[in-house]
Amino acid sequence: MEITAVRFTEIEQVMAIELAGFSAAEAGTRTQYLERIAQFTDTFLVARAGEKVIGFICGPAVAENELADWMYERAPKNLPVGGNQMILTIAVAPQWQKRHVGSQLLLALEEVARQKERQQIILTCLASRISFYKRNGYYNAGVSASQHAGERWYTMKKDLNLLQSVREVASMQPKKD
Repeated sequence: MEITAVRFTEIEQVMAIELAGFSAAEAGTRTQYLERIAQFTDTFLVARAGEKVIGFICGPAVAENELADWMYERAPKNLPVGGNQMILTIAVAPQWQKRHVGSQLLLALEEVARQKERQQIILTCLASRISFYKRNGYYNAGVSASQHAGERWYTMKKDLNLLQSVREVASMQPKKD
């Protein structure tokens, strides 16, 4: 398996995974995904087995501290550096689930976010997915204001500068001889 940036030619595979994983009300449209591919050039990643897309993750890098419903409707352009990394969607083809593809996609996007000096990764999820994100280092920040698809969503966050802060504090401690 390899994880790389999505290609426009993979739109049909992306849409098949999207429609397999989300209800009609939750799923993004083909037009929205084409816009996301165009706008999230370095933060729309796909996992591939050979030439077959088996999962994907995407979202904008923005100044906002919360994921908002408008981001699903019209894809904002990524900030070049800084801000926060949002995740609009992470999805894995049904036959590839339970093989850690989702966790590997999260790690790959986290690496991009760290390289671009993002402060946090932020997403919303249904209650049934909270434990998955917790296992991947996210914390539950509470019920989201999102009204997307009429569901109750929870905000999950992962602070990216926490480890850096711990290292900075440790380096300031007096060394014992």
